[in-house]
Amino acid sequence: MAVELNHTIVHSRDNRESAAFLAHILGLEVGTEWGPFVPVDTANGVQLDFASVPADSIVPQHYAFLISDDEFDAAFERLRAGGITYYADPAMKLANEINQHHGGRGLYFLDPSGHGMEIITHPYTFTEAAG
Repeated sequence: MAVELNHTIVHSRDNRESAAFLAHILGLEVGTEWGPFVPVDTANGVQLDFASVPADSIVPQHYAFLISDDEFDAAFERLRAGGITYYADPAMKLANEINQHHGGRGLYFLDPSGHGMEIITHPYTFTEAAG
């Protein structure tokens, strides 16, 4: 069997709030709560299990989602309609702009617990410098 990422736990101030927020932006469904987890499944089978923890113990993480152009347009509209600030850069200095890196479009935004979320329409490609 090839190694695949199956699930990851996302620490949140409020597991339901964070799961609902991300599911709404990405057009996904919130799964059935299981123990301390509220799951959100992605199309490639990776499950994000949101777990409530004390706010002062949350270490902000980065989660990037590869989506289609149509899904990007829909997510972008949901961000704008919700008044959620988005950024063209991971340092979050270029507010209310999108980027066009790697032949696609992308942007960054924060979830309710401060995690950096990224949506991109084309996977990153890096080439080594010649020489």
